[in-house]
Amino acid sequence: MLLLHLSDVDEAGWAEQFRQALAPYPVVRRGDDFDPAAVRYIFVWKPKPDAFDGLTGLRAVLSLGAGVDALLRHKALPEAPIVRFVDADLSQRMSDYVVAHVTMHHRLYSRFQADQKARRWSQLYPPAASETTVGIMGMGVLGQDAVRRLQPLGFELRSWSRTPKSIEGVEGFAGDDSFDEFLAGTDILVNLLPLTPETTGILNSSTFGKLRRDRLAGGPVIINAARGGHQREADIVAALADGTLGGASLDVFEVEPLPADSPLWEIENCYITPHIAAISNETSGVRYFSAIIKGHEAGEPLINVVDRNRGY
Repeated sequence: MLLLHLSDVDEAGWAEQFRQALAPYPVVRRGDDFDPAAVRYIFVWKPKPDAFDGLTGLRAVLSLGAGVDALLRHKALPEAPIVRFVDADLSQRMSDYVVAHVTMHHRLYSRFQADQKARRWSQLYPPAASETTVGIMGMGVLGQDAVRRLQPLGFELRSWSRTPKSIEGVEGFAGDDSFDEFLAGTDILVNLLPLTPETTGILNSSTFGKLRRDRLAGGPVIINAARGGHQREADIVAALADGTLGGASLDVFEVEPLPADSPLWEIENCYITPHIAAISNETSGVRYFSAIIKGHEAGEPLINVVDRNRGY
């Protein structure tokens, strides 16, 4: 039996598609009449405190999100393997966001938008893509897809990750010892890291001050499409105010929804989106997890299982 426990999304819609894809395999929702001990798989998003109560026969926890940091903090999380969502559609959506914001900042959108509002004709030529370095933190599935999408545009690319990654056309850095060197040659910093104790708060004033400053008019830029826990918003506000940063694109926040009194709302060169960079798609999600359930029931190993020690 598959149990759906989804908060803040259309649980009924997901359930109907799962029933069609898995029939005659039983699919149930919270509130249905079922025996918790018969549940073999639970599909979760923002599970409530009692989500796993009575699930003594659980074989796997299926996470709707690509990131599992919040799930790993659940106080009653069972020992069953956790499978995260890895899908081409999700990767494409994240890369769409990254490419859009990288190119916007590279072409000095904030500067020219301000000139337009002031009716000011001031010709300032952005650097060529080949003169601009995009540094991506996190070289998992999402980071590697972003690299593939950015490479044809001509940017210089570098990456920073926990362990070394060798990707053609990308200058790779790994570990704490190389972090400062990675930042020193980066003009546009993109964060796609998993949220772990080691990466919490990594987007802070110290990091911003180490970025390269002689390429983009106005200063270097950050783009965060990973987790709000990666950023220190007070540091971002200060860095945008004093010129340490020339711009920022933020899709995630320390508190969501972003409070109405946050100063980030009013900063013209801070672009805010409401955690929509890579929304999980029902059709592709059902296809992905249905295949995992069918394969596992047939004796195949689970794929994309979370390493709890690493946190992703």
